[in-house]
Amino acid sequence: MNMTINKDQETSLISANLAAVRRVIKKSADQWDRNASEITLVAVSKQQPSEKIEQALAAGQLCFGENRVQEAQDHWAARRAAYPKLRLHLIGPLQTNKVREAVALFDVIETLDRPKLAEKLAAEMTRQGRNLPCFIQVNTGQETQKSGISPADLGDFIDFAGRECGLNIRGLMCIPPVEDPPGLHFAFLRQLAGQYNLPDLSMGMSGDYKTAIAAGATYIRVGTGIFGARESS
Repeated sequence: MNMTINKDQETSLISANLAAVRRVIKKSADQWDRNASEITLVAVSKQQPSEKIEQALAAGQLCFGENRVQEAQDHWAARRAAYPKLRLHLIGPLQTNKVREAVALFDVIETLDRPKLAEKLAAEMTRQGRNLPCFIQVNTGQETQKSGISPADLGDFIDFAGRECGLNIRGLMCIPPVEDPPGLHFAFLRQLAGQYNLPDLSMGMSGDYKTAIAAGATYIRVGTGIFGARESS
């Protein structure tokens, strides 16, 4: 039996996946007495082929997340003019030697995680005349192998990045440890955001975004739930 999926079928599948995720967002928001319009779906397009990205765009998705600056440039540099309402989020680690390209390409930086990066971003945004919203990545699980600000250092870092560097700190972002119940980390991140009067929370991925919505997420990052399995790098 020939199980090959043609382009039209794949386009229909991605459109259906997007519609399904949006229905879940609406249902979860209603369940927790939230307004679904306050929850932004970030479609994670890292390691996805151009054809699938085009299919998501054709289905009306205009907010995307990318992990790497170079791959994001390959995906989006030529598409910017055709999609003026496009919003690109950097959701992966940012090296300081890629700050210039990141500030030029992205609309939101979700992975601010160290003082040197805050200084570099502030200087480059001033140079380019941009004021990008930034999220601080918090290492809620205190994992030594993972990027992010320790919760104990968050207050000082917010003061440094926001007041001293002048960055537009909009919210917090986290990636819970894989072995822990994600809801505990999402609730903790929400508590931290409330403590520091930050309005936005980027948390929740394909497997746990309903839990994140229950905990107050305003941005959810969904990749495989929309595009299917990623292509290998």
